[in-house]
Amino acid sequence: MEFFRIKKDIPFMSYGKLTTVISLATFLLAVSFLVIKGLNFGVDFTGGTVIEVHYAQPSDTNKVREELASIGLPDALVQHFGTTHDVLIQVPLKHNKMGANLSEQVLTALRASGEVELRRVEFVGPQVGKDLVEDGAMALLLVSLGIVGYLWIRFEWKFGLAAIIANLHDVVIILGCFAFFQWEFSLSVLAAVLAVLGYSVNESVVVFDRIRENFRKMRKTGVAEIIDNAITRTMSRTIITHGSTQLMVLAMLLLGGETLHFFALALTIGIMFSIYSSVLVASPLLMMFGVSREDFIKPEKTEAEEVLP
Repeated sequence: MEFFRIKKDIPFMSYGKLTTVISLATFLLAVSFLVIKGLNFGVDFTGGTVIEVHYAQPSDTNKVREELASIGLPDALVQHFGTTHDVLIQVPLKHNKMGANLSEQVLTALRASGEVELRRVEFVGPQVGKDLVEDGAMALLLVSLGIVGYLWIRFEWKFGLAAIIANLHDVVIILGCFAFFQWEFSLSVLAAVLAVLGYSVNESVVVFDRIRENFRKMRKTGVAEIIDNAITRTMSRTIITHGSTQLMVLAMLLLGGETLHFFALALTIGIMFSIYSSVLVASPLLMMFGVSREDFIKPEKTEAEEVLP
């Protein structure tokens, strides 16, 4: 299905060197933020206590933060959980100076301003958090290797290498944004990063498939023109797919509450950069790697070559 058709091919590859330089600079900037600032890991990774309370009346998270600060917990993360009556409190392990009595003291402080009911208390140990960090890194590695293997088998090694560099570019940009703004990096954000990795490779596969088809159909056309045609022909599909997905993610970002906020934010950044990377990162990399028609179609033998044994 197409909402529109672009009659003249857009010369994307004429800007390939410029976009590659911009992408490299953005990538290095994101890496520098990760090295200098690091990720602000949530309780899921660092260990700590999660407390869920229910208010009889709608609650004010700013007031809850003030009440927690009065008992020595100024760094506790406070957010609404589902409704304004339910509040989720996360206290990192390094800021918990009350030990096992934490939930009791928190409840006592909150009850000073109204009726509060304790719904749930969970403790995440530091070893569990360390294991989650290692498992998350391993998940990213395995997904990346799987993508390279799939594209190598379906297309050719140049396509697999270009796609994984472009996809990792998206992932590092997301992590760099979280490091720069010190947004909380939780398990839900890790799930969003893995989703973006798969989502981004899907867009690259669509473009690569059209490039492979063009190599077989456009026999007398240059490589740059073949790639430009492939990207232009898939523009309508790209806008429909990404637009529909972003509408759903935007609904979660604006209406999903604080619990889904960073999950939807990571998806939003990933969706925007996956469009950019599949067109202006992966495709120029194919040109740099020297992709050619011979990668898909064996050159025809001359009569002299056919005679030789």
